[in-house]
Amino acid sequence: MAGWEFWIDRGGTFTDCLGRDPEGRIHVAKLLSSDRAPVEGIRSLLGLPEGAPIPPCRIRMGTTVATNALLERRGAPLVLVTTTGFGDALAIGDQRRPDLFDLEIRRPETLYREVVEVAGRVAADGTELAPLEPEAAAAALAAARRAGCTSAAICLLHAHAHPEMERRLAALARAAGFDHVSCSHEVDPEIGLVGRGDTTCVDAYLSPLIRAYLEALAAELPGSELWLMQSSGGLAPAARFRGHNAILSGPAGGAVAVARIGEQAGHRRVIGLDMGGTSTDVCRYDGELERTYETVTAGVRIRAPQLAVHTVAAGGGSLCRYDGFRLTVGPASAGADPGPLCYGRRDAAGRPKARELALTDVNLALGLLLPDRFPFPLDRAAVDRALAEVAGRLAADGHRRRPEEVAEGFRRVANETMARAIREITVDRGHDCRDYALVAFGGAGGQHCCAIARLLGMREVLLHPDAGVLSALGMGLADVEWHGTADGGRVALAEADLAAPFARLEAEGRAALAEQGYDPEGLRVVRRLDLRYRGTEAPLTVAEPADGDWAAAFEALHQERFGHRRPGHPVEVVAYRVEVAAPGPSLPPAAGEAPPY
Repeated sequence: MAGWEFWIDRGGTFTDCLGRDPEGRIHVAKLLSSDRAPVEGIRSLLGLPEGAPIPPCRIRMGTTVATNALLERRGAPLVLVTTTGFGDALAIGDQRRPDLFDLEIRRPETLYREVVEVAGRVAADGTELAPLEPEAAAAALAAARRAGCTSAAICLLHAHAHPEMERRLAALARAAGFDHVSCSHEVDPEIGLVGRGDTTCVDAYLSPLIRAYLEALAAELPGSELWLMQSSGGLAPAARFRGHNAILSGPAGGAVAVARIGEQAGHRRVIGLDMGGTSTDVCRYDGELERTYETVTAGVRIRAPQLAVHTVAAGGGSLCRYDGFRLTVGPASAGADPGPLCYGRRDAAGRPKARELALTDVNLALGLLLPDRFPFPLDRAAVDRALAEVAGRLAADGHRRRPEEVAEGFRRVANETMARAIREITVDRGHDCRDYALVAFGGAGGQHCCAIARLLGMREVLLHPDAGVLSALGMGLADVEWHGTADGGRVALAEADLAAPFARLEAEGRAALAEQGYDPEGLRVVRRLDLRYRGTEAPLTVAEPADGDWAAAFEALHQERFGHRRPGHPVEVVAYRVEVAAPGPSLPPAAGEAPPY
């Protein structure tokens, strides 16, 4: 069994496992998700009984552990350590309204449960304005530790450029017994206290959870190599996988596969539609996957390289309801347990677990889901009863519809939701979706892709034979990546010395991948700048132009994105970004024979 490699996507409903044997053949296993599902999938593919040792292998995996923990607020008990007078800065935020017309805004709860404000402050130029008081800081940290906090997020004013005080506080926190310490100058070395603080809190909140999960996996996989998919679409070794880079760990694999499949099929422009059990993710590829460097997830700002994946709550498990006014699909989901009605799952007393219609049930009723291609028997009678019940409620409200018309109504609601998501990443950003091919995948993608393409005027749909497990395939195809960021200091572009910061970041990235055994000569390096017009707030990330004219490249992108440019207006450097990557393998043959599409 030596030489096996496993590519795993642990999703919210299903865990998909692909195994490549020593001869290069691809094998597939799909299981209901649980913490043990990746190990169970590997055992299944190797034909090993429960409890049998797993031989050393190479594993590439994406996981929703971090995302779910953030959404459900199940991270490590956290203390925020910050400069005196700024303890409320993250709670106040930047005062943006999440919904402009909402009269009763409910702020998401903060990730930290305690705040420690420490004396000691430096100016923007590094001048010490007030010295750190180590004894007082150590006492406050010890009190936070006694209060139950096990992780610390340290974020001081101007620490992105002058991190010495943060390093001293980190040493004090470890001495106080904290299991994990995150410093903002390491997590997000950019200007902006709120964004840097939020990102550092996410890292400190999630990293301990991820570490515990990976340690449990490693205990069952002795001698194996474990690589994790980052939100950026690149892999990192388990030891370097951190919470703030893990939010899109699962969806990123699908985006990588979409790009490779589009290229192989001769399409340089493709839209990815990943319809899973809980949600649908859409992405756009136009020669390169679109990235973003600041997002808001679960009410928390995260500044880290992420693929621009847009998610909507429409999946195979999305609950289909009539609320007395309209038909709705999602956001609530049946999940893996109890699952849709047609799964027929029962409790210990033999009673059905599922109580409500899900989109999978609707597709079964409409003939879009083929029972003979499903891995277990489906209960059609339960679906028919539920549709008849909804039809009866509609009739009581004066809307007579046959059960099959109710099912079609739910399907159309779901299709419009997913079509709207694609418009947001194309039309809303100045791209015509009719110029793209649609790559559909995920367990439910094939059931909806043609109707969505018709809604959008798209003329081609690509379905890979392994579409049901494509995110797992993307784990195997992904590059190994290192991302580095340095603050640009708001220096005028015309006066900036770009070479030195780029060279320093590139050397750091090459060294990191060399430590992992990659040939420095075979690495790909991408340089980017965050640029903006002086006096504006939001920068644009510009890839290094072939002719070296950064100003012209920025103005062209500004024209494309905002519809205008400002000739002669000063442009300033906000941040330097360098990506160093070891290219992934080529697209392998599909597992088994292609199904008859």
